[in-house]
Amino acid sequence: MAVITSKAKLIKDLRVAVDNGRAHSVCLDLPAELGTDMGPTALELGVMSFAGCFATIFSLTAKKMRIQLKDLEVELRAQKSEETGTIASAEFSISVKSDVSEDRIQRIFELTRENCPVGKLFEQAGVRISYNLKHVKE
Repeated sequence: MAVITSKAKLIKDLRVAVDNGRAHSVCLDLPAELGTDMGPTALELGVMSFAGCFATIFSLTAKKMRIQLKDLEVELRAQKSEETGTIASAEFSISVKSDVSEDRIQRIFELTRENCPVGKLFEQAGVRISYNLKHVKE
């Protein structure tokens, strides 16, 4: 089993530096009314991570299937529940440009949904997830 590590260090006020132990880091903060707005909140970073993971797995799956994508854009709109303070629903808009059939893009999409590790975390947390896939054949 692989181990993923992270270290968080308070910088100033509510600003926190988080790293992955591989020389990559990001600064977290809270919006201006509570913090200094110098970075995303941890929850925003979680949403960003889901969108990034989906795009990465989609691209990786296409590469494994020897399909060249001309363009891929993934937008994620997440709704935060005021009651629980966490993400209640997530709505994806995925735009793909390629020269392959709709069936092939649909297969990449299905495999991405099945294999996106961050997506699995969101699913296990009970987040309602919807997807809108748009394929432009060029």
